[in-house]
Amino acid sequence: MGNNSDVANLAEALIACESVTPARGPVFDTLEAMLAPLGFEVHRFIAGDEVENCLAIRRGPPGSRHFAFAGHLDVVPPGEGWSSGPFAPERRGGLLYGRGAVDMKSAVAAMVAAMADVPPDAGTVSFIITGDEEGEAIHGTRALIDLIRQRGELPDLCLVGEPTSVHRLGDMAKIGRRGSVNVWLEVEGREGHVAYPHLADNPLPRLVAMLAELDALVLDEGTEWFQPSNLEITDIAVGNSATNVIPSRARARLSIRFNELHTGAALGARVAAVAARHGGTARPVISGESYFTSPGPFADSVVAAVEAETGIRPELSTSGGTSDARFLKDLCPVIEFGLPNATMHKRDEAASLDDLDALVRIYRRIALAALGG
Repeated sequence: MGNNSDVANLAEALIACESVTPARGPVFDTLEAMLAPLGFEVHRFIAGDEVENCLAIRRGPPGSRHFAFAGHLDVVPPGEGWSSGPFAPERRGGLLYGRGAVDMKSAVAAMVAAMADVPPDAGTVSFIITGDEEGEAIHGTRALIDLIRQRGELPDLCLVGEPTSVHRLGDMAKIGRRGSVNVWLEVEGREGHVAYPHLADNPLPRLVAMLAELDALVLDEGTEWFQPSNLEITDIAVGNSATNVIPSRARARLSIRFNELHTGAALGARVAAVAARHGGTARPVISGESYFTSPGPFADSVVAAVEAETGIRPELSTSGGTSDARFLKDLCPVIEFGLPNATMHKRDEAASLDDLDALVRIYRRIALAALGG
């Protein structure tokens, strides 16, 4: 285990399972068949009626450190126009093609391959794997965290295998991500004929004024590690097909990506206050809070492992969208590192076979360092 062909075989087996989010069944059967021979106790359960999750643990000596790998086996829909079947993995020109080759079945395969060369007496290792990262993320990692807390088996450190590299393997690792909150806005009015505006109440001018005030907000100027928070208007809807009718209602939606200076609840309340000033209402839904793992020994070990295997010193970044690290940070310090992300969510998604081999070695070094080896 741990050579190029072995990790590619593992990745192919996972890719061959059609696991569009929410995932369950065969892809978890395949993962369990990989982990059980390595001495892992595999606990699988269904949450929310359709999402499968897996917590696998191989315990080390009493009192040893506990390191966790985390990731997901669900994938986004493949779409059309692939050169080969999205769930029929194929190797061509040094690349492994298939949906999930980058995001992130190959990383899970590399984690498994890495564990074949980490002795059980090195410490406790767990796999926190969900089938609901690409979807609503309600019944996935959050449910796994509840189980971990119930069992009292909290890890000391956690690595998420999201595809963080940009131009080549090793050029970026994530030590934080911004939080995300979406807000649905609504202004009620009274419909009527446009020729008799005094008999109606047009909600659109109030919605426009509300959005103008929100769009003008400067939430912050950024921090040492985070870019400025941003608020973006993502939808405006009236549904008025007539040219001579003042509508009775107007709606809009906005999305805020925010750094550690804010919480989702505080931002939702701030938007609601603006909405109320213009006679409207706001319904915020928080996708996740921001997280940040301060540079220190854990980040140093990740940098050292990447540099040893690739010759590249990764940039420590907080850029990009959200990941399940936004939940896992409540358990322990968490860092994300994985493959180059150029083809994730695209047709003909593909990962370099050489990168897969290097990723196995990197993950093995990170695990051993985290366990104190």
